[in-house]
Amino acid sequence: MGVVTTPEVNTNSLDPLFKPRSVAVIGASSTPTKIGGLPIAFLLAQGFAGAIYPINPKASEIQGLKAYPAIGEVKGKVDLAIIAVPAAMAPTAVDDAIAAGVSGIVLFSSGFAEISDEGARVQGDLVARAQQAGVRVLGPNCLGFMNLADKVFATFSPVVGQGVAKAGRIGLVSQSGAYGAYAFTLARERGLGLSYWITTGNEGGVDFADCVAWLAKDPDTDVILGYMEGCRDGRKLERALADARAAGKPVVITKVGRTEIGAQAAASHTAALAGEDAVFDAVFRQYGVYRAHSIEEFFDIGYAVSVAGLPKNANLGVFTVSGGAGVLIADAADEAGLTLPELSETGQQRIRELVPFAAPRNPVDITGQITNDLSLFETSLDIMLEQGDYGVMLSFLAAAGGGPMGEEIVRQIVAVRHRYPDRLFSAVSVFKPEVRRLLEDNGCLAFEDPSRAVRALAALAGFARGFAAKSGEDSPGAPITPVSLAPETHSEADSFALLAGAAVPVPDHRLVTSAEEAAAAGEALGYPLVAKIASADIGHKSDIGGVRLNLADADAVTRAYTEITLAAREACPDARLDGVLLSPMEGEGVECIVGVQRDPAFGPVVMLGLGGVFVEVLGDVSFRTAPLTRSMALAMIDELHGRDLLFGARGRPRADVEALAALLVKVSEFAVSAGDSLESLDINPVLVRPEGRGAVALDALVIGRVSGREVNNKESV
Repeated sequence: MGVVTTPEVNTNSLDPLFKPRSVAVIGASSTPTKIGGLPIAFLLAQGFAGAIYPINPKASEIQGLKAYPAIGEVKGKVDLAIIAVPAAMAPTAVDDAIAAGVSGIVLFSSGFAEISDEGARVQGDLVARAQQAGVRVLGPNCLGFMNLADKVFATFSPVVGQGVAKAGRIGLVSQSGAYGAYAFTLARERGLGLSYWITTGNEGGVDFADCVAWLAKDPDTDVILGYMEGCRDGRKLERALADARAAGKPVVITKVGRTEIGAQAAASHTAALAGEDAVFDAVFRQYGVYRAHSIEEFFDIGYAVSVAGLPKNANLGVFTVSGGAGVLIADAADEAGLTLPELSETGQQRIRELVPFAAPRNPVDITGQITNDLSLFETSLDIMLEQGDYGVMLSFLAAAGGGPMGEEIVRQIVAVRHRYPDRLFSAVSVFKPEVRRLLEDNGCLAFEDPSRAVRALAALAGFARGFAAKSGEDSPGAPITPVSLAPETHSEADSFALLAGAAVPVPDHRLVTSAEEAAAAGEALGYPLVAKIASADIGHKSDIGGVRLNLADADAVTRAYTEITLAAREACPDARLDGVLLSPMEGEGVECIVGVQRDPAFGPVVMLGLGGVFVEVLGDVSFRTAPLTRSMALAMIDELHGRDLLFGARGRPRADVEALAALLVKVSEFAVSAGDSLESLDINPVLVRPEGRGAVALDALVIGRVSGREVNNKESV
């Protein structure tokens, strides 16, 4: 077995959609505040250089422009059609636009998949006609998009009338129009520069993944910010995120629907499938996406990347005029995964020579002495950078950034930054606007809150690590051969057979149907043995007395067979009994749980957890979409909070982690080979033996998918 490829993202016609040279507005209005009037008003006010064609059969002129009764009567080439008509008129408007030869359509109209199955059918039909003609559709039920550099305002959002964000290098994609408008306003107020602002609405044609993939290739975009409520095609999203990572472009996503109620709300809002939130978390980790949990964090990180870029390492050097702030920053940095290497002895001595009572280790606290000698600031920064391998420098200035010394201190930071162009510089204070601009214009970050600064710097360091690590990833194997599972709950013996066929290690075992067979099998397998009832209808075997351990001889085995079958018949009289499964007792090792579930968006998802209390109470689990590579499997293991148990904690022997990783890879390949015929797979436990002795699936339950609906998942022992 090997791997399958993920679907390509279709971006071949998005340039004409997002970079049009001419725009028609179907349903154009002379009233600049109406949905059909706002795009024209924005295009005119903001100076769009291309042709604008208002389409309205009841007007000869709209907002000073010649109006046309139909788009087909426009003589010039129309690249983009904005459709602002009621849902009942939208199919005809789409057909007219297709006939006129447009390359892209922005469909504002609502009343489709977000409200009913019939609406979804109509939406699917009109989008299909457009796609057949090679026309890309953004929407329906969307707020449109903006191309800030080319001054294309294909939106009816009133926020444009309140002020426009400056053109820059941040691409912002939102599945929600209202949230997108809110984010646009915040970007404008924070002075962030946007390349594109795109809302996708119902995603009948162009979806979130298409936009991310297109921005990944866009030369005018350096960082991608996204707001997600869900996705229908998880594999396509993975391919888009992989494209962004390959291009070295950081992606920051706010994904809502973390709870069941939130997921239901997301589905009703944009007709999207939210899926299991833990799966999105895993996908984001896998592709180096930073998941922001607040709008503040969302923009802090987007701002930091767009202004300063990425650091060469995660070593943080802290210069402060306040010891207390230094401690706060050190604590925050440790929690965020940044390291604070101690300044060299030479560097510490040089700091003490400047200020004998300074704290020179790192954080370097120069104290309030800087008030008497401002040159201490630049000199100290130079010493730290000469004597320490700090990829990131954070300077805490207290309130100096807003006072008379602020500009001079910032000029010193800028001077040092130009001497060390490969380092990332940030400063924390309350800055006057002109002082903040001086920092940012020279590639330095300005924050008012040290904790927010540390969080953003840690995110940048994480991006840098992810981009560096991707070049060392192992390659996928050969193509996977499909298999088809019977649509039923498979017995443990059958499950073992299926897994063994996929090269997943399973124990030597025998299925016996009489006490005599049990005795003979016991002699063949060797003692001690474990005996378990074999039935696809019985999940909790131990609860009904269906398990016996440490069977030392033939008499114990035959007695166990009789007791187990009797207990099963009494407890579950309607259950189908296949017999008793015998296998050798295992020795020492670490018990883990491995599972596979079908996610509606991402397909088979592999789960790994440590056994016992770690998974049952603490929820200590890790996820990845299948198939896995060795490096992905090792990353799953490393994400477990209790991973030290596998690496020899408290005098335990180190477990065979490589064997566990190999087992995870084989399980993932089996899941992919089974495809839609697999509903779920539980292996509980997997015993990871001491290093060099392998790992083995001690109990397994494979559930085939029945006619597109789930089978009740019965837990194994």
